[in-house]
Amino acid sequence: MGGPEMVIVLRYRKAVTYGFHVLLGALGQHETVTQYEVRFGESIEETARHIREAGDVRTLVLWSFYSPDAAALAEELKQIRELADGPNVTHLAGGVHATAEPVQTLDAGWDLAAVGEGESTLLSLVDAKGDPTGITGLAYRDATGNVKRTGKARQRDLDDFPGFALKWDKFNALEITRGCVYACRFCQTPFMFSAKFRHRSVDNVRWHVDRMRARGLRDVRFITPTALSYGSQAEEPNLDAVEELLASCREGIGPNGRVFFGSFPSEIRPEHVSREALRLVKKYCDNNNIIVGAQSGSDRVLDAAKRGHGVEEVKRAVRVGIEEGFRINVDMIFGMPGENEDDVGDSLSLARELADLGARIHAHTFMPLPGTPWRDAPPGDVDPETIREVDRLSRRGALYGHWQKQRDHAVRLAAAAEAYPRPGRSRTILPQVSRTESPR
Repeated sequence: MGGPEMVIVLRYRKAVTYGFHVLLGALGQHETVTQYEVRFGESIEETARHIREAGDVRTLVLWSFYSPDAAALAEELKQIRELADGPNVTHLAGGVHATAEPVQTLDAGWDLAAVGEGESTLLSLVDAKGDPTGITGLAYRDATGNVKRTGKARQRDLDDFPGFALKWDKFNALEITRGCVYACRFCQTPFMFSAKFRHRSVDNVRWHVDRMRARGLRDVRFITPTALSYGSQAEEPNLDAVEELLASCREGIGPNGRVFFGSFPSEIRPEHVSREALRLVKKYCDNNNIIVGAQSGSDRVLDAAKRGHGVEEVKRAVRVGIEEGFRINVDMIFGMPGENEDDVGDSLSLARELADLGARIHAHTFMPLPGTPWRDAPPGDVDPETIREVDRLSRRGALYGHWQKQRDHAVRLAAAAEAYPRPGRSRTILPQVSRTESPR
Protein backbone atom coordinates (compact mmCIF):
# COMPACT_ATOMS: atom_id res chain seq x y z
CA MET A 1 0.00 0.00 0.00
CA GLY A 2 1.41 3.39 -0.99
CA GLY A 3 1.47 6.63 0.92
CA PRO A 4 -1.43 9.04 1.33
CA GLU A 5 -2.95 10.87 -1.60
CA MET A 6 -3.90 13.71 0.72
CA VAL A 7 -2.67 15.09 4.05
CA ILE A 8 -5.09 17.01 6.25
CA VAL A 9 -3.35 19.30 8.75
CA LEU A 10 -5.39 20.89 11.53
CA ARG A 11 -4.20 24.18 13.04
CA TYR A 12 -5.27 22.70 16.34
CA ARG A 13 -5.85 25.34 19.00
CA LYS A 14 -7.46 24.75 22.38
CA ALA A 15 -10.13 27.41 21.76
CA VAL A 16 -11.61 25.64 18.73
CA THR A 17 -11.14 21.92 19.29
CA TYR A 18 -14.89 21.28 19.35
CA GLY A 19 -15.38 22.36 15.74
CA PHE A 20 -12.51 20.17 14.58
CA HIS A 21 -13.75 17.16 16.53
CA VAL A 22 -17.14 17.45 14.84
CA LEU A 23 -15.49 17.55 11.41
CA LEU A 24 -13.29 14.58 12.26
CA GLY A 25 -16.31 12.72 13.62
CA ALA A 26 -17.96 13.04 10.23
CA LEU A 27 -14.75 12.12 8.42
CA GLY A 28 -14.10 9.11 10.63
CA GLN A 29 -17.32 7.37 9.56
CA HIS A 30 -17.11 8.48 5.92
CA GLU A 31 -16.28 5.93 3.24
CA THR A 32 -14.00 7.38 0.58
CA VAL A 33 -11.55 6.04 -1.99
CA THR A 34 -9.09 8.83 -1.12
CA GLN A 35 -6.16 7.69 0.99
CA TYR A 36 -5.58 10.42 3.58
CA GLU A 37 -3.77 11.14 6.81
CA VAL A 38 -4.76 13.60 9.55
CA ARG A 39 -2.10 15.51 11.49
CA PHE A 40 -2.53 17.94 14.38
CA GLY A 41 -0.55 21.18 14.41
CA GLU A 42 -0.66 22.49 17.97
CA SER A 43 1.66 25.42 17.23
CA ILE A 44 2.80 27.50 14.29
CA GLU A 45 6.04 25.54 14.07
CA GLU A 46 4.39 22.12 14.31
CA THR A 47 1.81 23.05 11.67
CA ALA A 48 4.58 24.18 9.31
CA ARG A 49 6.53 20.98 10.00
CA HIS A 50 3.55 18.82 9.06
CA ILE A 51 3.17 20.77 5.81
CA ARG A 52 6.87 20.33 4.97
CA GLU A 53 6.79 16.62 5.81
CA ALA A 54 3.83 16.09 3.47
CA GLY A 55 6.20 16.90 0.60
CA ASP A 56 4.46 17.01 -2.78
CA VAL A 57 1.28 15.35 -1.50
CA ARG A 58 -1.88 17.44 -1.76
CA THR A 59 -2.15 19.15 1.64
CA LEU A 60 -5.30 20.70 3.05
CA VAL A 61 -4.72 22.89 6.11
CA LEU A 62 -7.87 23.42 8.17
CA TRP A 63 -8.43 26.54 10.26
CA SER A 64 -11.37 27.41 12.48
CA PHE A 65 -11.72 30.63 14.46
CA TYR A 66 -14.16 33.11 15.90
CA SER A 67 -14.38 36.67 14.59
CA PRO A 68 -12.40 38.27 17.46
CA ASP A 69 -9.45 35.99 16.62
CA ALA A 70 -9.48 36.57 12.85
CA ALA A 71 -6.72 39.20 12.76
CA ALA A 72 -4.37 37.21 15.00
CA LEU A 73 -4.92 34.03 12.99
CA ALA A 74 -4.21 35.87 9.74
CA GLU A 75 -0.79 36.72 11.19
CA GLU A 76 -0.26 33.06 12.08
CA LEU A 77 -1.17 32.07 8.54
CA LYS A 78 1.41 34.48 7.18
CA GLN A 79 4.09 33.02 9.44
CA ILE A 80 3.22 29.45 8.48
CA ARG A 81 3.35 30.29 4.79
CA GLU A 82 6.83 31.76 5.30
CA LEU A 83 7.94 28.53 6.98
CA ALA A 84 6.25 26.04 4.63
CA ASP A 85 4.32 26.52 1.42
CA GLY A 86 3.88 25.23 -2.08
CA PRO A 87 1.45 24.85 -4.97
CA ASN A 88 0.06 21.66 -3.41
CA VAL A 89 -0.90 23.42 -0.15
CA THR A 90 -4.42 24.79 0.36
CA HIS A 91 -5.45 26.71 3.48
CA LEU A 92 -9.16 26.45 4.29
CA ALA A 93 -10.83 28.63 6.93
CA GLY A 94 -14.15 27.62 8.45
CA GLY A 95 -16.46 28.69 11.24
CA VAL A 96 -18.70 31.66 11.89
CA HIS A 97 -16.24 34.32 10.71
CA ALA A 98 -15.44 32.65 7.39
CA THR A 99 -19.16 32.09 6.83
CA ALA A 100 -20.09 35.69 7.55
CA GLU A 101 -17.10 37.36 5.88
CA PRO A 102 -15.76 35.09 3.12
CA VAL A 103 -14.20 37.92 1.11
CA GLN A 104 -12.45 39.31 4.19
CA THR A 105 -11.20 35.79 4.86
CA LEU A 106 -9.81 35.33 1.37
CA ASP A 107 -8.21 38.78 1.39
CA ALA A 108 -6.53 37.89 4.69
CA GLY A 109 -4.65 35.06 2.96
CA TRP A 110 -6.75 31.90 3.05
CA ASP A 111 -7.29 30.02 -0.21
CA LEU A 112 -10.78 28.80 0.62
CA ALA A 113 -13.53 29.93 2.98
CA ALA A 114 -16.08 27.35 4.12
CA VAL A 115 -19.53 28.93 4.15
CA GLY A 116 -22.04 27.34 6.51
CA GLU A 117 -21.81 24.00 8.26
CA GLY A 118 -18.59 22.24 7.41
CA GLU A 119 -19.18 18.50 7.69
CA SER A 120 -20.53 17.87 4.17
CA THR A 121 -18.07 20.32 2.63
CA LEU A 122 -15.05 18.59 4.15
CA LEU A 123 -16.24 15.14 3.08
CA SER A 124 -16.73 16.36 -0.49
CA LEU A 125 -13.25 17.93 -0.51
CA VAL A 126 -11.69 14.70 0.69
CA ASP A 127 -13.54 12.73 -1.99
CA ALA A 128 -12.28 15.25 -4.59
CA LYS A 129 -8.71 15.14 -3.19
CA GLY A 130 -8.88 18.84 -2.38
CA ASP A 131 -10.31 20.12 -5.68
CA PRO A 132 -13.08 22.65 -4.85
CA THR A 133 -14.70 22.50 -8.29
CA GLY A 134 -18.41 21.80 -7.99
CA ILE A 135 -18.45 21.61 -4.19
CA THR A 136 -21.06 23.65 -2.36
CA GLY A 137 -20.29 25.58 0.80
CA LEU A 138 -17.15 27.33 -0.44
CA ALA A 139 -15.84 30.72 -1.51
CA TYR A 140 -12.56 31.14 -3.37
CA ARG A 141 -10.91 33.18 -6.09
CA ASP A 142 -10.77 31.71 -9.57
CA ALA A 143 -7.85 32.00 -11.98
CA THR A 144 -8.89 35.54 -12.91
CA GLY A 145 -9.03 36.67 -9.28
CA ASN A 146 -12.81 36.90 -9.12
CA VAL A 147 -14.53 35.57 -6.02
CA LYS A 148 -16.48 32.41 -6.76
CA ARG A 149 -19.23 31.49 -4.29
CA THR A 150 -20.84 28.08 -4.35
CA GLY A 151 -23.52 28.85 -1.74
CA LYS A 152 -23.98 27.57 1.79
CA ALA A 153 -23.41 23.92 2.53
CA ARG A 154 -26.53 21.80 2.87
CA GLN A 155 -27.72 21.52 6.45
CA ARG A 156 -27.97 17.97 7.74
CA ASP A 157 -29.72 16.32 10.64
CA LEU A 158 -27.54 16.37 13.75
CA ASP A 159 -27.93 12.60 14.04
CA ASP A 160 -26.21 12.16 10.65
CA PHE A 161 -22.73 12.76 12.09
CA PRO A 162 -21.06 11.96 15.41
CA GLY A 163 -20.54 14.88 17.78
CA PHE A 164 -16.91 13.98 18.44
CA ALA A 165 -14.07 12.04 16.81
CA LEU A 166 -13.97 8.45 18.05
CA LYS A 167 -11.41 7.39 15.44
CA TRP A 168 -8.90 9.92 16.77
CA ASP A 169 -10.01 9.61 20.42
CA LYS A 170 -10.98 13.30 20.57
CA PHE A 171 -13.90 14.18 22.84
CA ASN A 172 -15.76 17.35 23.82
CA ALA A 173 -19.05 18.62 25.16
CA LEU A 174 -21.81 17.24 22.96
CA GLU A 175 -23.82 19.55 20.72
CA ILE A 176 -27.50 18.75 21.31
CA THR A 177 -29.08 21.74 19.56
CA ARG A 178 -27.97 23.71 16.52
CA GLY A 179 -29.59 27.00 15.52
CA CYS A 180 -31.79 29.32 17.61
CA VAL A 181 -35.30 30.71 17.10
CA TYR A 182 -34.62 33.90 19.07
CA ALA A 183 -32.27 35.58 16.59
CA CYS A 184 -30.84 38.15 19.01
CA ARG A 185 -29.32 41.01 17.05
CA PHE A 186 -25.82 40.62 18.54
CA CYS A 187 -25.54 36.82 18.14
CA GLN A 188 -23.94 34.86 15.29
CA THR A 189 -25.67 31.54 16.00
CA PRO A 190 -28.92 32.17 14.04
CA PHE A 191 -26.89 33.52 11.10
CA MET A 192 -24.58 30.51 11.02
CA PHE A 193 -27.17 27.80 11.61
CA SER A 194 -30.54 29.49 10.85
CA ALA A 195 -33.21 30.82 13.21
CA LYS A 196 -34.72 27.45 14.05
CA PHE A 197 -33.81 24.59 16.36
CA ARG A 198 -32.37 21.28 15.21
CA HIS A 199 -32.00 18.85 18.09
CA ARG A 200 -29.93 15.68 18.37
CA SER A 201 -32.24 12.82 19.30
CA VAL A 202 -32.16 11.26 22.77
CA ASP A 203 -31.15 7.91 21.28
CA ASN A 204 -28.26 9.51 19.44
CA VAL A 205 -27.14 11.39 22.55
CA ARG A 206 -27.25 8.12 24.50
CA TRP A 207 -25.09 6.46 21.82
CA HIS A 208 -22.43 9.09 22.50
CA VAL A 209 -22.71 8.78 26.28
CA ASP A 210 -22.33 4.99 26.10
CA ARG A 211 -19.11 5.37 24.13
CA MET A 212 -17.77 7.96 26.53
CA ARG A 213 -18.37 5.63 29.46
CA ALA A 214 -16.74 2.73 27.61
CA ARG A 215 -13.59 4.84 27.29
CA GLY A 216 -13.54 5.78 30.97
CA LEU A 217 -14.82 9.34 30.53
CA ARG A 218 -16.93 10.59 33.42
CA ASP A 219 -18.37 14.01 32.56
CA VAL A 220 -21.24 14.69 30.15
CA ARG A 221 -21.63 18.33 29.09
CA PHE A 222 -23.73 19.88 26.37
CA ILE A 223 -23.36 22.60 23.75
CA THR A 224 -26.60 24.44 23.07
CA PRO A 225 -27.58 28.11 22.66
CA THR A 226 -30.46 27.68 25.14
CA ALA A 227 -30.44 24.52 27.25
CA LEU A 228 -34.10 24.37 28.26
CA SER A 229 -35.16 24.67 24.61
CA TYR A 230 -34.07 21.07 24.01
CA GLY A 231 -36.80 19.15 22.21
CA SER A 232 -38.86 22.26 21.48
CA GLN A 233 -39.50 24.02 18.19
CA ALA A 234 -41.02 27.08 19.81
CA GLU A 235 -40.23 29.52 22.59
CA GLU A 236 -41.83 27.41 25.33
CA PRO A 237 -39.64 24.75 26.99
CA ASN A 238 -40.54 21.08 26.59
CA LEU A 239 -39.66 19.76 30.04
CA ASP A 240 -40.75 16.23 29.17
CA ALA A 241 -38.12 16.15 26.43
CA VAL A 242 -35.52 17.66 28.77
CA GLU A 243 -36.24 15.02 31.40
CA GLU A 244 -36.04 12.21 28.87
CA LEU A 245 -32.64 13.52 27.76
CA LEU A 246 -31.24 13.95 31.27
CA ALA A 247 -32.59 10.62 32.56
CA SER A 248 -31.02 8.76 29.65
CA CYS A 249 -27.65 10.50 30.14
CA ARG A 250 -27.74 9.86 33.88
CA GLU A 251 -28.36 6.17 33.30
CA GLY A 252 -25.81 5.96 30.51
CA ILE A 253 -22.85 7.57 32.26
CA GLY A 254 -23.40 5.41 35.34
CA PRO A 255 -23.01 5.96 39.09
CA ASN A 256 -19.41 7.17 38.80
CA GLY A 257 -20.18 9.70 36.06
CA ARG A 258 -21.49 13.23 36.13
CA VAL A 259 -24.00 15.16 34.01
CA PHE A 260 -23.91 18.96 33.65
CA PHE A 261 -26.80 20.95 32.18
CA GLY A 262 -27.37 24.69 31.91
CA SER A 263 -23.77 25.40 32.90
CA PHE A 264 -20.76 26.11 30.69
CA PRO A 265 -20.69 25.75 27.68
CA SER A 266 -24.41 26.44 27.55
CA GLU A 267 -26.87 28.73 29.28
CA ILE A 268 -30.53 29.09 30.22
CA ARG A 269 -32.83 31.90 29.15
CA PRO A 270 -34.26 33.76 32.16
CA GLU A 271 -37.91 33.27 31.21
CA HIS A 272 -37.29 29.50 31.07
CA VAL A 273 -36.14 29.33 34.68
CA SER A 274 -38.79 27.68 36.84
CA ARG A 275 -38.77 25.60 39.99
CA GLU A 276 -39.90 22.57 37.99
CA ALA A 277 -37.05 22.97 35.50
CA LEU A 278 -34.42 23.53 38.18
CA ARG A 279 -35.60 20.53 40.14
CA LEU A 280 -35.13 18.40 37.02
CA VAL A 281 -31.54 19.66 36.81
CA LYS A 282 -31.03 18.92 40.49
CA LYS A 283 -32.54 15.43 40.14
CA TYR A 284 -30.37 14.24 37.27
CA CYS A 285 -27.34 16.54 37.12
CA ASP A 286 -24.25 17.36 39.15
CA ASN A 287 -23.79 21.09 38.54
CA ASN A 288 -24.58 23.43 41.42
CA ASN A 289 -24.45 26.48 39.15
CA ILE A 290 -26.30 27.64 36.06
CA ILE A 291 -25.71 30.42 33.55
CA VAL A 292 -28.57 32.84 32.89
CA GLY A 293 -28.43 35.14 29.86
CA ALA A 294 -29.57 38.62 30.91
CA GLN A 295 -27.42 40.82 28.62
CA SER A 296 -28.79 44.20 29.82
CA GLY A 297 -30.56 45.86 32.72
CA SER A 298 -32.51 48.12 30.36
CA ASP A 299 -35.82 46.97 28.90
CA ARG A 300 -35.31 49.45 26.07
CA VAL A 301 -32.02 47.83 25.07
CA LEU A 302 -33.41 44.30 25.51
CA ASP A 303 -36.31 45.17 23.19
CA ALA A 304 -33.93 46.61 20.58
CA ALA A 305 -31.75 43.49 20.80
CA LYS A 306 -34.84 41.31 20.28
CA ARG A 307 -34.03 39.31 23.38
CA GLY A 308 -37.64 38.28 23.97
CA HIS A 309 -37.59 38.91 27.72
CA GLY A 310 -37.39 41.83 30.12
CA VAL A 311 -35.47 42.78 33.25
CA GLU A 312 -38.13 41.42 35.62
CA GLU A 313 -37.70 37.91 34.18
CA VAL A 314 -33.98 38.16 34.92
CA LYS A 315 -34.57 39.18 38.53
CA ARG A 316 -37.13 36.42 39.02
CA ALA A 317 -34.83 33.80 37.47
CA VAL A 318 -31.98 34.72 39.80
CA ARG A 319 -34.20 34.72 42.88
CA VAL A 320 -35.76 31.36 42.02
CA GLY A 321 -32.40 29.84 41.15
CA ILE A 322 -30.83 30.89 44.42
CA GLU A 323 -33.85 29.72 46.40
CA GLU A 324 -33.49 26.32 44.71
CA GLY A 325 -29.87 26.11 45.84
CA PHE A 326 -27.98 27.08 42.67
CA ARG A 327 -25.14 29.53 42.22
CA ILE A 328 -26.28 31.80 39.40
CA ASN A 329 -23.90 33.29 36.83
CA VAL A 330 -25.51 36.10 34.83
CA ASP A 331 -24.24 37.13 31.39
CA MET A 332 -24.33 40.89 30.81
CA ILE A 333 -23.07 42.94 27.86
CA PHE A 334 -21.88 46.51 28.39
CA GLY A 335 -21.66 49.07 25.60
CA MET A 336 -24.67 47.78 23.65
CA PRO A 337 -25.58 49.78 20.52
CA GLY A 338 -27.60 52.90 21.25
CA GLU A 339 -27.21 52.73 25.02
CA ASN A 340 -27.52 56.03 26.79
CA GLU A 341 -26.47 57.04 30.27
CA ASP A 342 -29.72 55.84 31.83
CA ASP A 343 -29.47 52.43 30.14
CA VAL A 344 -25.95 51.97 31.48
CA GLY A 345 -27.11 53.04 34.92
CA ASP A 346 -29.93 50.49 34.77
CA SER A 347 -27.47 47.72 33.86
CA LEU A 348 -25.11 48.63 36.69
CA SER A 349 -28.02 48.83 39.12
CA LEU A 350 -29.19 45.36 38.04
CA ALA A 351 -25.65 43.97 38.36
CA ARG A 352 -25.39 45.31 41.93
CA GLU A 353 -28.84 43.99 42.86
CA LEU A 354 -28.11 40.52 41.52
CA ALA A 355 -24.68 40.47 43.17
CA ASP A 356 -26.32 41.34 46.50
CA LEU A 357 -28.61 38.34 46.03
CA GLY A 358 -25.55 36.12 45.59
CA ALA A 359 -25.22 35.93 41.81
CA ARG A 360 -21.97 36.44 39.87
CA ILE A 361 -21.93 38.70 36.82
CA HIS A 362 -20.14 37.44 33.72
CA ALA A 363 -19.30 40.74 32.04
CA HIS A 364 -18.84 41.25 28.30
CA THR A 365 -18.21 44.26 26.09
CA PHE A 366 -20.41 44.49 23.01
CA MET A 367 -18.61 43.41 19.84
CA PRO A 368 -20.15 44.08 16.38
CA LEU A 369 -19.90 40.51 15.17
CA PRO A 370 -19.99 39.68 11.45
CA GLY A 371 -23.17 38.13 10.18
CA THR A 372 -25.37 39.71 12.84
CA PRO A 373 -27.89 42.53 12.36
CA TRP A 374 -25.57 44.65 14.52
CA ARG A 375 -22.50 43.93 12.40
CA ASP A 376 -22.28 47.60 11.42
CA ALA A 377 -22.79 49.04 14.90
CA PRO A 378 -20.08 51.07 16.64
CA PRO A 379 -17.78 49.12 18.98
CA GLY A 380 -18.86 48.79 22.59
CA ASP A 381 -17.97 51.97 24.49
CA VAL A 382 -17.50 51.52 28.23
CA ASP A 383 -17.09 54.87 29.94
CA PRO A 384 -14.66 55.44 32.86
CA GLU A 385 -17.35 55.49 35.55
CA THR A 386 -18.77 52.18 34.30
CA ILE A 387 -15.27 50.71 34.34
CA ARG A 388 -14.80 51.85 37.95
CA GLU A 389 -18.11 50.29 39.00
CA VAL A 390 -17.33 47.05 37.18
CA ASP A 391 -13.94 46.96 38.87
CA ARG A 392 -15.61 47.38 42.27
CA LEU A 393 -17.86 44.41 41.59
CA SER A 394 -14.86 42.42 40.40
CA ARG A 395 -12.89 43.15 43.57
CA ARG A 396 -15.68 41.80 45.75
CA GLY A 397 -15.74 38.59 43.68
CA ALA A 398 -19.12 39.37 42.15
CA LEU A 399 -17.98 39.89 38.55
CA TYR A 400 -15.63 38.15 36.12
CA GLY A 401 -14.98 37.95 32.40
CA HIS A 402 -12.79 39.13 29.52
CA TRP A 403 -14.73 42.36 28.94
CA GLN A 404 -11.55 44.47 28.80
CA LYS A 405 -9.96 42.36 26.07
CA GLN A 406 -13.27 42.40 24.20
CA ARG A 407 -13.10 46.21 24.02
CA ASP A 408 -10.00 45.88 21.82
CA HIS A 409 -11.63 43.15 19.72
CA ALA A 410 -14.69 45.37 19.24
CA VAL A 411 -12.62 48.21 17.79
CA ARG A 412 -10.91 45.86 15.31
CA LEU A 413 -14.20 44.30 14.24
CA ALA A 414 -15.81 47.71 13.69
CA ALA A 415 -12.84 48.80 11.59
CA ALA A 416 -13.12 45.65 9.47
CA ALA A 417 -16.83 46.29 8.95
CA GLU A 418 -16.03 49.82 7.77
CA ALA A 419 -13.44 48.43 5.35
CA TYR A 420 -15.98 45.97 3.92
CA PRO A 421 -19.23 47.99 3.79
CA ARG A 422 -22.55 46.36 3.07
CA PRO A 423 -24.35 48.71 0.65
CA GLY A 424 -27.94 49.43 1.50
CA ARG A 425 -27.65 48.31 5.12
CA SER A 426 -28.66 50.94 7.63
CA ARG A 427 -26.31 51.78 10.47
CA THR A 428 -29.24 52.97 12.61
CA ILE A 429 -29.24 50.72 15.63
CA LEU A 430 -31.41 52.14 18.38
CA PRO A 431 -33.29 55.42 18.74
CA GLN A 432 -30.86 57.79 20.36
CA VAL A 433 -31.90 59.71 23.47
CA SER A 434 -29.60 62.53 24.50
CA ARG A 435 -27.98 62.25 27.90
CA THR A 436 -29.33 65.63 29.01
CA GLU A 437 -32.92 64.90 27.87
CA SER A 438 -33.29 61.20 28.64
CA PRO A 439 -35.97 60.60 31.26
CA ARG A 440 -35.55 58.18 34.12
